[in-house]
Amino acid sequence: MKNTTQQFKYVNHLWDEKKAADLGDDQVALFLYRSNILGADLRITNYGGGNTSCKTIEKDPLTNEDVEVMWIKGSGGDIGTLTKAGIAGLYTERLRNLKNVYGGLEDEDRMVGLFNHCIYDLDSKAPSIDTPLHGLLPFKHIDHLHPDALIAIAAAKDSEKVTKEIWGDTMGWVPWQRPGFDLGLQLEKCLNDNPVIRGIVLGSHGLFTWGDTSHECYMNSLEVIETASEYIEKKIAENGSVFGGQKIESLAKEERLEKAAQLMPMLRGLCSSENRMIGHFNDSDVVLEYINSNDLERLAPMGTSCPDHFLRTKIQPLVLKLDAKEDLSDTEAVLAKLRPDFEQYRKEYQSYYDNHKRANSPGVRDASPVIIIYPGVGMFSFAKNKQTTRVANEFYVNAINVMRGAEAITEYTSLPRQEAFDIEYWLLEEAKLQRMPKEKPLSRKVALVTGAGGGIGKAIADKLAEEGANVVLTDIAEDRLKEGVATYARDTASYAVCDVTKSESVVDAYKKACLDFGGVDIVVHSAGLAISKPLEDTTEKDWDILQNVLVKGQFELAKQAVAVMRKQSLGGDFISIASKNGLVSGPNNVAYGTAKAAQQHMARLLAAELGGDKIRVNTVNPDGVIVGSKIWEGDWAEGRAKAYGITVEELPAHYAKRNLLNEIIYPKDIADGVFACVGVLNKTTGNIINVDGGMANAFVR
Repeated sequence: MKNTTQQFKYVNHLWDEKKAADLGDDQVALFLYRSNILGADLRITNYGGGNTSCKTIEKDPLTNEDVEVMWIKGSGGDIGTLTKAGIAGLYTERLRNLKNVYGGLEDEDRMVGLFNHCIYDLDSKAPSIDTPLHGLLPFKHIDHLHPDALIAIAAAKDSEKVTKEIWGDTMGWVPWQRPGFDLGLQLEKCLNDNPVIRGIVLGSHGLFTWGDTSHECYMNSLEVIETASEYIEKKIAENGSVFGGQKIESLAKEERLEKAAQLMPMLRGLCSSENRMIGHFNDSDVVLEYINSNDLERLAPMGTSCPDHFLRTKIQPLVLKLDAKEDLSDTEAVLAKLRPDFEQYRKEYQSYYDNHKRANSPGVRDASPVIIIYPGVGMFSFAKNKQTTRVANEFYVNAINVMRGAEAITEYTSLPRQEAFDIEYWLLEEAKLQRMPKEKPLSRKVALVTGAGGGIGKAIADKLAEEGANVVLTDIAEDRLKEGVATYARDTASYAVCDVTKSESVVDAYKKACLDFGGVDIVVHSAGLAISKPLEDTTEKDWDILQNVLVKGQFELAKQAVAVMRKQSLGGDFISIASKNGLVSGPNNVAYGTAKAAQQHMARLLAAELGGDKIRVNTVNPDGVIVGSKIWEGDWAEGRAKAYGITVEELPAHYAKRNLLNEIIYPKDIADGVFACVGVLNKTTGNIINVDGGMANAFVR
């Protein structure tokens, strides 16, 4: 096999000789290193797709004899982020001995359970369905990948002939078969019949390649992928166009984003008829070339080919009939056009289920589309959380690349519907779904929090994210927002610089929430400032800024929130972070106390107006949040200390002593109050929750 270090055009050549040398002869570490750099390129294999393995000689703990152990990515893992904790270690000989008890295709599900009897490493992750595909081949290092270029060849009409044309006798080919023990036997037979091959193309599925070392396996994989890529690009150049050429033109970038932001809450509501969903938008060049093409109408209904693709994208997308220049400002008019398409999609999906179900098939799942195509604008996806919907979107991009390549070679072919159904509703897949951890209380919800660059706002965002929500942090300080977003795991949070006193800035913040997550379910107005002065020292400027940030800002946030929430028809929550000072008269506080009282009463008015929309409006009243609160960093602390005749340093103790529980109130306590409103008290609106340690003069009743 050629061992080259050339720079590949198709995949970045990421192998670092120094880093690999540092790993020495640790074959498991080298296998994990190879896995991670292969998984770094989505064209090689998408998140959770593909599988990698290596075989080593270990001491049997019972006999102290040398035995061969296969280390392989465990079930549900991702090679791009794979660690030792995510792999399974099995006795290779025991795995191969399962051939003696295999009862044929009807025995596949039972065989998966028998993999556990082959475990060597007791800390192993559950072995995946691909385990025998690796175990029945003799090579030390094996890659099973889903490169777009290879799946294009695997999904092309006359795939076997094309494989032969490209690689001659150096690559094997096996027809489509559902992953399992028998497919492992087919790979073993293919190798035995063709002992000089460097890899195997799996019809409609993917690629197997191998090597005696991790580096040799890696280079073999890249060389095969590069050869396939060059062949496809040559065919595209010969054809002169892809997907039958362009049918419509895309809108300009800003127009596409504007359309997407307007439409996403409507799509989200329609996709959430059974379960609330989170959205993702993609208007990349790859997507636009496909969705604007003459062949879209022919190719989209065919569905995807690779099992990893349609397990996440459903068998086919929904293509909207809306014109790219459609006026989307009239929500009801747009929904009237969209609803029949969604109803037809669900009807067809139910027919797909009814026509292909087996006697023991799991019940039909949510029939709403996952991938939605808007020609001229872009591609949307909707799923249970941001990671799932982003990955589904990425997988459909892979499917687009596959269709592009297959059409250039000969003609794209998809899996027969029965084969697709048997994968989608496989009992082993259902068991995997049932093992998923229980969703958190705020999963599938999107929260927008103002003043979230620090203090109470950031604590609220942290709590909502902890309970499962996606959060959009807003503030006027972008540096704080960037620092804040960096504290969350990927796919959890985004940010928008927002001045709540400016209507257009508020509108832009909601557009960001819609583009990033599909809409908004929870809005928390935590942005604020405090000014403590006696009446004679309070200026018109003081009065105006408090009214603008606290009151006008709340009005603008609520108005725009309701517009988005009504598009979704999923209800929602609006929380005002007010203050004890809106209920209690105190010295040197006329401007701040008046603004806080206005916030509280506005919340009651909104609750009375929006109940019919299932939008709940509540208020959380903090008091004395000194530690960690931004408003206490400036003149407010000095003003309150002066009002009470004490020093700034004495304020925390002063505030704690004056409440009934003698407790210091922290930002996280306010966050708990917000969570109670949005995650526990699901039938409460128009309420005020005091989080102040107990201030008798602030009791609402």
